[in-house]
Formats: sequence, C-alpha cells, structure tokens
Amino acid sequence: MNDRTRQSAITLSIAAVERDTGLSKDTLRVWERRYGFPSPGRDALGERAYSLADVEKLRIIKRLLDAGHRPGRVVTQTLEQLQEITEQTVDQPQRGGEMALGAHDVREHLAVIRAHDLPRLRSQLTRLLSRVGVARFVNEVVGPLNAAVGDAWLRGQLEVFEEHLYTETMQVVLRTAIASVPEPAGADAPRILLTTFPGEPHGLGLLMAEAILALEGCHCVSLGTQTPLWDIVLAASALKCQVVALSFTGCMNPNQIVDGLGELRSKLAAPVQVWAGGSAPVLYRRPVSGVESFSSLGEVPLALRRLRESA
Repeated sequence: MNDRTRQSAITLSIAAVERDTGLSKDTLRVWERRYGFPSPGRDALGERAYSLADVEKLRIIKRLLDAGHRPGRVVTQTLEQLQEITEQTVDQPQRGGEMALGAHDVREHLAVIRAHDLPRLRSQLTRLLSRVGVARFVNEVVGPLNAAVGDAWLRGQLEVFEEHLYTETMQVVLRTAIASVPEPAGADAPRILLTTFPGEPHGLGLLMAEAILALEGCHCVSLGTQTPLWDIVLAASALKCQVVALSFTGCMNPNQIVDGLGELRSKLAAPVQVWAGGSAPVLYRRPVSGVESFSSLGEVPLALRRLRESA
C-alpha cells in the first residue's frame, strides 16, 4: 500500500474535525443536511468518519468564511472552484519601497519555511528586527508575513505543520523584541492584561499587541492563551489592570466570541476596559456594548491616549 492509498484510508471523527478546522459539530451536521457536504461515512460503531480530502476542503471553506464569504456561496463548491475563489480573495503582498518587507522578501521567507530551515528563518527575522526596530517589525514584517503564510496555506502551498513551525519561530523572535523594550519608569503606566478565551489557541496576535503596548509605555501582563473567563476577571482585579486585551482569529465560533465578550464585560469592574482585536470578522460585524474592537494595531496609541486622559 503506497502513501497515497494509506492516506485515503484514514478517517477522522467529528470531534477531530471540529478541533482541526475550527468548525463546530453543529455546523458540520447542519451543512450535511442543508448542502450535502460534508458527507461522512460511518465507522464500526456507526459514528461519522470524515476523509482527509473532506477535512482539507473544510479547512479552505473555513478560511473563506473568515474572509467574509457566506456558507451558501462556498460549501457547495468543488475543491477546484474553491481554489479559484481563494485566488480572487487572498490579499496580495504589500508594495512600496518604504515597506520593511517587500514581495521578494516574502517569497524568500516562504521558501525558507518550506525548506524547514528554522535557524535561517530565525536569523533572517532577527536581522530585520535589528534593522527596522520593534514597531516597524511588528507592523511591516510580522503582519504581512502572517498574511502571506496564511494565504500560502490556503492555496495548498504550505502544510499545517509548516505554518506551525513558522508561528513558533516568530514567537521566539517577538519575545526577544519585547524583552528589549525597557520597563515603564512611572508608577502610573497603564496596566494591560493580555490573553485569549478558551478555544482560541493562537498567541501570535497577543505578542504583536504586547510589543506595541510596551513601546507605548504600558506595563503588560500576559496570561498566555486560553484563560478561563472567571480567571481573567480574577487576574484583572488582583493585578489592578485598567484594560483586558484579547486576541481572536477565525477559529472560534462567532457566537462564543460575542457571548464571551458580553459575559466578561458584565463580570469585570466598570472602570476596567475591554479591548478586542484580531482577524475574527464578528468583532466588527456584531460589536459588543462596552467592548472596543480594533481593526489594526495602529489604533492602539489613540486608545491609550484616551485611557490616560480618562484616568
């Protein structure tokens, strides 16, 4: 049995598909009834069993949903049609001589990632950080490179494990960047608590936000990812934080994001602000009362100015 035949025989449970794609079990069942896809087989126990081909297609669909497409538009499409939609949807590399990372640089970094040459990738990123400084590195290197890596994965040009290798390497470089920023001298520096909700395992956005906040003279306290909601409330109170900042990608169910933000807002002390940012479209389509949503890190300095003026 060759590798391709062996892979075609592998199936995943609905729980594994939910974990791997970020699509809830309820969503998968609804699509099965409404659109006829996915159409899983059944294992020896009669439970749904999804092929790797189905999972690959579901991943692309999830990315397209995060980019703003509706389920009725994409779920019924073939894999080839989805790839065509992807080509029309994904962002192009940023242009302009003033950018720290040009289109050629992006292609070179992607080639290094595909070659699994992590020491070289870390060295390249570290040199860029030294050359352009922390602020430009976050905005002009990490942001565009994150988008390029995501787009390459969506097009099938990167494997999931290669995207993870990139993420882990970039996290190391960002932590180095944050460590290079001096601690704020004044006792009145804003205290910002950073974390994500349970179900949101991605921490790269948190590190990007922490770097910018540190440059703006904030005292940042990171809890890492997936902190239970009540523990966020306890930490904000114990550490006397003025702001709870959360990062969201498209992997969480939109209703969980909205409901979680509403519950967090209701449990925090009234003076504590809630900031939310990231690529999850629901943050901007369904704003939550008492929660400030950021479409980019460029909005952070103005929000901090308002915070300081209200103190």
